[in-house]
Amino acid sequence: MSNTDGAVAIVSWEARHAAAWRSLNEDWLSAGGYALEPKDQQVLGDPRGAVLDKGGVIFIAERGDEAVGCCSLMAMADGGYEVGKMAVLEAARGLNLGWRLLEACEAAARGQGAPRLYLETNAAQTHAIALYRRFGFIDLPPQPTPYARCNVWMEKRL
Repeated sequence: MSNTDGAVAIVSWEARHAAAWRSLNEDWLSAGGYALEPKDQQVLGDPRGAVLDKGGVIFIAERGDEAVGCCSLMAMADGGYEVGKMAVLEAARGLNLGWRLLEACEAAARGQGAPRLYLETNAAQTHAIALYRRFGFIDLPPQPTPYARCNVWMEKRL
């Protein structure tokens, strides 16, 4: 899947994206003061096994040959998809890439007949939460999570 807008394209993950996938996510986690948790290590260290081989998708925002953003869509037991690991390089912020990555996720989920998109985040991620709300996500009560940092749960019914 490829969606271009000016000089930035949203493309599906390829093995050549592995280092950028890891560094984009480690950077936002570190900047937010979050520890790299076991689930992070699994998803960042083995994107093929942890996401793709389980029916998920990873999208990369590319400007030329540089990965400047990313987001994953992980298949859930209820047929929905969890949106996760969204990151945009600071130098690429303001280009509407978060919205475009969410659009790619929603299109992929709808294409699979998913009933919903789901995500987990932290209340300190105010810009991300505002984006999710503008995109149609609503708050949920607390859900089981592998992440110690998670204190906000949201979904968008499709």
